[in-house]
Amino acid sequence: MSLLAAPDTSHSAHTPAPPLVWSNRFATLGESFFTDNVPTPLPDPQWVAWSPSVAADLGLPAAWMDSTEAAEVFTGNRVLPGSRPLATVYSGHQFGHWAGQLGDGRAIWLGEVDAPAGPLEVQLKGAGLTPYSRRGDGRAVLRSSIREFLCSEAMHGLGIPTTRALALTASPAAVVRETVETAAVVTRVAPSFIRFGHFEHFSAGGRIEELRQLADFVIDHHYPACRQGGNPYAALLEAVSERTAELLAQWQAVGFCHGVMNTDNMSVLGLTIDYGPFQFLDAFNPGHICNHSDTGGRYAYHTQPNIAYWNLFCLGQALLPLMDDQQQALDALEPYKALFPAALQRRMGAKLGLAAVLPGDDALVEDLMQLMARDAVDFTVLFRRLSHAADGPLEPVRDLFLQREAFDAWAARWQARLQGQPGFDAAATRLHMLRTNPHIVLRNHLAEIAIRQAREGDFAEVQRLLKALQAPFDERQGEDDLAALPPDWAAGIEISCSS
Repeated sequence: MSLLAAPDTSHSAHTPAPPLVWSNRFATLGESFFTDNVPTPLPDPQWVAWSPSVAADLGLPAAWMDSTEAAEVFTGNRVLPGSRPLATVYSGHQFGHWAGQLGDGRAIWLGEVDAPAGPLEVQLKGAGLTPYSRRGDGRAVLRSSIREFLCSEAMHGLGIPTTRALALTASPAAVVRETVETAAVVTRVAPSFIRFGHFEHFSAGGRIEELRQLADFVIDHHYPACRQGGNPYAALLEAVSERTAELLAQWQAVGFCHGVMNTDNMSVLGLTIDYGPFQFLDAFNPGHICNHSDTGGRYAYHTQPNIAYWNLFCLGQALLPLMDDQQQALDALEPYKALFPAALQRRMGAKLGLAAVLPGDDALVEDLMQLMARDAVDFTVLFRRLSHAADGPLEPVRDLFLQREAFDAWAARWQARLQGQPGFDAAATRLHMLRTNPHIVLRNHLAEIAIRQAREGDFAEVQRLLKALQAPFDERQGEDDLAALPPDWAAGIEISCSS
């Protein structure tokens, strides 16, 4: 089945198309893996924002990115020469249940660009129907697109592996969700968009040759070290497990809730992918459920590490036909159980200014988290104020707690542990902690303010947030509101799978 139309190669005389070199390696896998599918144009596309750093990664000039032609390209109204738009097929487990065939229902892969730092795939989200849209319309709304655009770049600014967001365009075209909203398109960029669900699709269908072909493709292009002895597919599973363990440790350490950790939303490269009902924690609650659609709490903050392992187990089951036996798959998954807690302990220790992990540090961290949960202390503000307290007064931190005597007892232990470090330097520790604990994260209410203004045609707040979130550890004039405690109304924001 082919939906490929002839590309529009007309370009503005003032803004010629950039000389991109397209390699499109995924397309060499063959039509078992995708359907050629050009985007469906949207009327009157306009720029909301674009990321200069992602544009630079792709070698796209700023002058062209500001052009009307670029807005047309990244809305899906025009196809650049060398691009090959397509939609990929995958399957997956959703909320713990096998969902069967899924696929790119509202994402269209434009191709792979030979970028200066290495090949990067470019994908439009919200660019129209594909064969995998099922009952959907293939569109994305402005509300959810702003959230994904900003959070992709926010996570990169935090140093957390993620798909990137190059561009966000808007259109007045109507899209029906719970209410009638307007359309938008996010341009996403990553070394690969292959998910656990791609492997599950071919394994579940008994299509072992395609499964092997896909695994070989991922190994050859992204995990070549897996060829060095032993079963390469078991080595692939182990490598993905290791990356996933590190990713989950980073999520937990920054208070990030993904909200919909289905196997089709898990990247084989260990990237954060598919931003929907996500949330950065405000008041700390280990059992916080950010997704209003998650009525059973499967994807609550404290369950994320175990869900990641469950998803890896599903990936192991999918790859099992390529391995010698079941034990080989189990052995490849085993490192996650040790790597995740060790990685999380390192990261939480760094948030407290600890240069190395020592016996008793786990209790120091756990006791603080229990105090935070008991008093519903703001996650980001607590660790930022604690950073300043490494070389300053404790009062601003103490003021966050109701049970101040309990905090005082904990703080005495923390200060003793800090000062007991060889060559302890309070000022240097403070600076290190300030580069570890962000000043700004994309809180729900910040996104909501930007969304409300954007609906009125004012995109200035989206652009302001983008700039701040790309440098989240810096404290700059005019951004105090972005780092403040959330307003009372923020607790009433509900986000769901439609977000």
